[in-house]
Amino acid sequence: MMTSVRPEKFVAIDASTNSLAFALFEFGNLKMIGKINFEGKDIYQKCIDASKKVQSFLKDKSFINTDSIIIEHTVFMNSPKTAADLALVQGAIIGAAGVSGVLNVAKVSPITWQNYIGNKALSKEEKLVIRSKNPGKSDAWYKSYERNMRKERTIKFIEINYDKIIDDNDVADACGIGHWGLNNWSKGMGVDI
Repeated sequence: MMTSVRPEKFVAIDASTNSLAFALFEFGNLKMIGKINFEGKDIYQKCIDASKKVQSFLKDKSFINTDSIIIEHTVFMNSPKTAADLALVQGAIIGAAGVSGVLNVAKVSPITWQNYIGNKALSKEEKLVIRSKNPGKSDAWYKSYERNMRKERTIKFIEINYDKIIDDNDVADACGIGHWGLNNWSKGMGVDI
């Protein structure tokens, strides 16, 4: 039965077309983190692999009584193909989770959980400082630098708040998604946020 009450145990997921990073939370504590890579020659093979691997990992003894997940919601992307592929992978993940006993699925947009942990988009002033310290670079270089800067902020937030050293950006994002879910679970249940 779907419920908007935060579960005692849930898995936060940051999915891409190639992998799933996860963070297991229990009684408000970050218990386990990890990453599962998907294999396949095309997106359909990766979806099949994702489905099998998600079912397998949710059956692991560490995940017993985990009936809820929170996942980063697919948002607008510059590439319609990437957005469609990610939607396929997320469908495979959620379907596999349902087969494995997950009853509740919450979602959150990237900007919502990032803002919640204090990792807002860089200000105009911050962007100007980056450009003045690194003159003559391409727009793509600056966007990549800014993205990496925000990824490092998330990693630092998790290190400070959960005493976990994480070197994988996707796993850190899963932890950030879970942190948002700890205090905002009902906001992620069936509504666009």
